[in-house]
Amino acid sequence: MAGVSPAESKSSQPARLPLQCLPCQPPLLLPRAALPVFQESLTGGRRRFSCLALRPFAVGVNQAFVQNNDDSVIEPLAAASSTLTAPSARADEIFLEGPRSRFHEFITLLRVMRDFLRGFRTLHFVGPCVTVFGSSRIKRDDPHYELARKMGAAIGRLGFTVMTGGGPGIMEAANRGAKEVGGRSVGCNIELASEQAANAYLDRCVRMHYFFVRKALLVKYSYAFVVMPGGAGTLDELFEPVTLIQTGKIKNFPIVIMGTDYWKELVGFIDKMAQRGTISASDLTLIYATDSVEEAIAHIRSKTIEPFGLKRIVHIRRHFPWLGERGLSG
Repeated sequence: MAGVSPAESKSSQPARLPLQCLPCQPPLLLPRAALPVFQESLTGGRRRFSCLALRPFAVGVNQAFVQNNDDSVIEPLAAASSTLTAPSARADEIFLEGPRSRFHEFITLLRVMRDFLRGFRTLHFVGPCVTVFGSSRIKRDDPHYELARKMGAAIGRLGFTVMTGGGPGIMEAANRGAKEVGGRSVGCNIELASEQAANAYLDRCVRMHYFFVRKALLVKYSYAFVVMPGGAGTLDELFEPVTLIQTGKIKNFPIVIMGTDYWKELVGFIDKMAQRGTISASDLTLIYATDSVEEAIAHIRSKTIEPFGLKRIVHIRRHFPWLGERGLSG
């Protein structure tokens, strides 16, 4: 199926690959052979680190000795092991729990960087997306599930890749709609204490450890956003692009709210904010509310394809598997 791509991008489409939701990577571990060198240096030995990558480890543990006034090597190594092997579902909790030792912060930085890198490599070739937000708790017999399914199909026919959080409910419905019409369907999932399994309608899926990384990726590759009924997470996802557009951090991409009966109090509250002057009257134009799939698609088409120079293409750019890049069929 032909897709759309920025005018300046020249690309080619490889054959469709099966769904592969990337598993959590193993924690970054210190090579076993390095431990004797590390311990010898702590006990006054003359050997020095020859690998630059190990220097932050030594600095972090030495810092722990200074702070704890402890001459043993057991406590710092145990603390390091705890940081490196913490469950991925606790990644956000660990990141947000306040200042930690320099070493622990460095390891967190590496884990955040790894999340971004895996996301970039997996999603780089999925093509221009429309992201659909909504609750994972919506059941298949709910009218909003069917609405999201129809919207996913319409987005796929328009030539965009449908991107969601990759989970059940509304996310599954949108991905399913895209797949049923031969469109492209991708997910950006999240590690949770209660496992959120990827739905069965994805061409490509990447699982993140950090919520803020996931939110950034859901915005990064999208030219429009469709917001279906949802809870606190959906509200967060809605106001993320609204704020970025309002502050000029991203371009004026269309945001469509569907399920107007569900959202009517929220739309009324946004009107109230404009009346009170806490947002500009022009900010009201950032959100388009409708229950019509045809109206939503017409709005997305008029605000994306021509303004951003998107065009239908047959081929996408070549990907390099040796860099961890993954192509996506169209």
